[in-house]
Formats: sequence, structure tokens, C-alpha cells
Amino acid sequence: MLAWCAILFGIGIIAFLDSLFNYGEIFRRVNSVCFLLVSLGLLVRTSMKIKLRYVEGLTERVKELEAKMSGVVSRDTTETKPKKQPIF
Repeated sequence: MLAWCAILFGIGIIAFLDSLFNYGEIFRRVNSVCFLLVSLGLLVRTSMKIKLRYVEGLTERVKELEAKMSGVVSRDTTETKPKKQPIF
């Protein structure tokens, strides 16, 4: 997905330069703007998805570690409690 975004962005840059220097013989001005906007949207969406996936992975890891710690703490507290001695 990221590669396609980069390719589309490159085509957008070429189309924009064509409209500036060759008076839009190969691409038209509207096409270059459309290429640039679509590729920019794809790049932003892809980067947001990558960041969201990274945060989700960290959240899952924290939950796993909390579960491990709660299991360790509960076992340690039950084993270390002293038993009450009868007074009489």
C-alpha cells in the first residue's frame, strides 16, 4: 500500500511539473491536482493506520503484563500471609 502511494505521488509530481513546464500537454492541470490530493490522502491514511496498529499492539502488551502481574501478586500475597495461631 505504501509503495502504491509513493508511485501515485510520483505520478502526481510529474503531472504537476508537466502542467507547469509543458503547458499540460501530457497531463491536464486538473489531473495533476487530483493525483496529488489522492496520493496525499492515501499517504496520510496509511501512516495513521500504521500508528494505530502500533498503539493497539502496545495496549495488548500492557494488558498481558498487567494480567501476569496480577497473577503473581495474588499468589505472592496468599503464600506470604502468616497463619493465625490460636490464643488458648
